[in-house]
Amino acid sequence: MRLTTKGRYAVTAMLDLALHCGDGPVSLAEIADRQDISLSYLEQLFSRLRKRELVTSIRGPGGGYLLGQDARRIDVAGVITAVDERLDSTACGGKGNCHGDKRCLTHELWQDLSESIHDYLSSISLQDLLDKQLARDKRKSQSATLSWADSAKQH
Repeated sequence: MRLTTKGRYAVTAMLDLALHCGDGPVSLAEIADRQDISLSYLEQLFSRLRKRELVTSIRGPGGGYLLGQDARRIDVAGVITAVDERLDSTACGGKGNCHGDKRCLTHELWQDLSESIHDYLSSISLQDLLDKQLARDKRKSQSATLSWADSAKQH
């Protein structure tokens, strides 16, 4: 299984939105700038995310996007599948015709892996990612403050 940029960018953009939507709608241009993702690509992704009601759009001046649901209810697997990304490790796309018209010897192995990946990504909410990012930012800020204070003491 290979997760393409479509799935990765969708999760990244949703986390960026969750981080910044506390002050109101977030424009795709802002997300594109912060995450270095093409605006036109984001427009395609957010069209799919909106259809799955993971985001809502606000039109007009000051418009943009908001999360369509509470971040605790949005899981990573749901974001990935919303943009038509497949979480499938089988060579046959899960059809069971990997060896001609029969299953290959390792079909169940790859099918089990696909299910494990899906279960794992389903267990991680956008809120989980948000909490981890905020904790990292806090540690980074505290570390920078301590470094500054140590530097000031030496002078």
